[in-house]
Amino acid sequence: MFSSLAAPSLSGRGAVRLAAGALASALAVAGVVTGAAPAAAAQDQGARGQGGATATIGGLKTHGTAVIHGEDGDQQVPAGLFEMSVEGGGTLQTYCVDIQNPTQKDAKYRETPWSATSLGTNKDAGRVRWILQNSYPQVNDLAALAKKAGVRGLTEEEAAAGTQVAIWRYSDDTDVEAVAPRAERLADYLEKNARGLAEPAASIALDPPAVSGRPGERLGPVTVHTNAGGAMVTPPVGAATKDAVRIVDKKGEPVTKVTDGTQLFFDVPEDAEDGTAELTVQASTTVPVGRAFASDSRSQTQILAGSSESTVAATTTATWAATGAIPALSAEKNCAEGTLDVTALNKGDEP
Repeated sequence: MFSSLAAPSLSGRGAVRLAAGALASALAVAGVVTGAAPAAAAQDQGARGQGGATATIGGLKTHGTAVIHGEDGDQQVPAGLFEMSVEGGGTLQTYCVDIQNPTQKDAKYRETPWSATSLGTNKDAGRVRWILQNSYPQVNDLAALAKKAGVRGLTEEEAAAGTQVAIWRYSDDTDVEAVAPRAERLADYLEKNARGLAEPAASIALDPPAVSGRPGERLGPVTVHTNAGGAMVTPPVGAATKDAVRIVDKKGEPVTKVTDGTQLFFDVPEDAEDGTAELTVQASTTVPVGRAFASDSRSQTQILAGSSESTVAATTTATWAATGAIPALSAEKNCAEGTLDVTALNKGDEP
């Protein structure tokens, strides 16, 4: 999926974005000595994305049957709602947006921007979100939903199947029909009335995902973005020890609880050896409908239809050094370009 492109040199104090087959190749271009250990942390951070819920798929929960009409004939497939168990607590309901790709049992998924999935290049992605917000399970009054669709009643299985079929028509541009007549009528209603909506924001995110600077400085700011009413800060390992890196606000006061818009800083002691540290912000909230979920194992991409109160988290990394280059590196999949976009910020005194 991702191509390997030549990366520009990283120099000065500005940020640059580059495309590379892997973050490791970008690190090789940077050629830094002090950044070896921090680079590994940045690579791990890039793989984890920008924050949100992490969940394990448990299979189809409520579903009917659909038929895909293809050049090689018709293919029957199950169509409906999946259920996921969230790490730390919570349950998610999802539909898939990847009709020809199988779902792998117990695959782990992470909340993901649309740009890191096929939705990022799909002009109809916003219509998929409309369908999610205007059908089952967001609309759990099945009598009212049936009336809008012009049918006499709907079962949960028919509602789930019809919703999934309507989603596939936009997410996969596929000729697909629901087997149950009432589910098919619902799919037609949803497809006809769908309107484009914007991508929902992440349930939680830290911006930027990496910072850097000199010992004796406050590295940041890192801004918290979340729909939760409040969140807890997990400080770097060893933060309770004397002369450790602390997480503080802009006034230098220690921070343990945050809300949307809070700015955080890594307070690095002046005599600290060159190194790296990580902080995590965790909250309990409902994940916004329409958020994508992708799996590193290439299991079928999912899109959120419903969420209980669930645990979400985001992590950012700080790197510091007394001299030389100080790369703050993060990465994000870009399916529109078929690349891994690496953002490198160097606040050091060397290229």
